[in-house]
Amino acid sequence: MLYRRVTSNVASMLATVIVAAGTLAFGAQAQSGPASPTQTPSPSRAHYQPDRFAGRAAKYYSLIWGVDSLSVKWAEAGEIVRFSYRVLNPEKAATLNKKELEPSLIDPQAGVKLVVPALEQVGILRQSGTPEAGKVYWMAFSNSGRRVKRGNRVTVQIGEFRAVGLVVD
Repeated sequence: MLYRRVTSNVASMLATVIVAAGTLAFGAQAQSGPASPTQTPSPSRAHYQPDRFAGRAAKYYSLIWGVDSLSVKWAEAGEIVRFSYRVLNPEKAATLNKKELEPSLIDPQAGVKLVVPALEQVGILRQSGTPEAGKVYWMAFSNSGRRVKRGNRVTVQIGEFRAVGLVVD
């Protein structure tokens, strides 16, 4: 008898909680009004994609060096690491395209410093010349032995230009 009374009390409390929760949810929806058709509902599972740079770093590269969209990618099965950037201000970005400056990619985690190779038939694996606004430029670093891995944080240095903490994709 005591068991029936306890279970009926628990059941009635549970029903009260469910009804109260539904009432609260309905009241909150009524107060906020109907959703406008231009609003898109947020996805139930948001996929986290980290920002390449913090806001200050992106502003720094665009204001001081005249470039943005800096990226480092693993290419050719890891034998090449490609660094690319988009030019915003050709005058400020001229340093990155100077032939006389030797670029290097430094990976402290792997303990290596990669250089841009010069091939007999092809030449230096890097774009040089006068930069133009809006164009994307690249250079390829030799990663023999595949010491630089995806996910490592690297530094690209070209003369006085230094991009620190770039993540290899």
